Amino acid sequence: QLRLVESGGDSVQHGGSLRLSCTAPESTLENRAISWWRQAPGKEREEVSCISGADDSTYYRASMKSRNTISRDKGKNTVYLQLNSLQPEDTAVYYCAADYSCHLYVGGTYRPRHEQEYTYWGQGTQVTVSS
Repeated sequence: QLRLVESGGDSVQHGGSLRLSCTAPESTLENRAISWWRQAPGKEREEVSCISGADDSTYYRASMKSRNTISRDKGKNTVYLQLNSLQPEDTAVYYCAADYSCHLYVGGTYRPRHEQEYTYWGQGTQVTVSS
C-alpha cells in the first residue's frame, strides 16, 4: 500500500504562483511514476503532468505545459508541481497519483495512463485563484 500526501495548496491572486508537493510518508517514491491531476468544481478530473519513475522524463497536458513544471527531489522523497501565472480557471483540487508508468502500451502505441488506471491517489490539496 502506498499513501500519498499532497500539500502546498492555497488561495492566491491571479498571476501568482504555488508549488505543490506530493510525498509518501511511509514509503519511497523512487521508481514510481507520479502524476498530478486536478478537478475543478463541476468538472471531470484532468491530468496536468506526469514524471516517469524510470528516468524522470516528464509529460504535460499540452494546454498546461507553458505554466507548469513537474520535478522530483529524490533526497526528500517528494514530487513537486510548480504552478505559475495562475488564473481563476486553475481553481481546483489538485491530486497526485502513483503507478509504474505515465504511459501504457495499448494497441501498438503508447498513450497516457487514464485516471482509473492509476493505483494510488492522495486526498488532494485545494488551490483557489481569485481575479
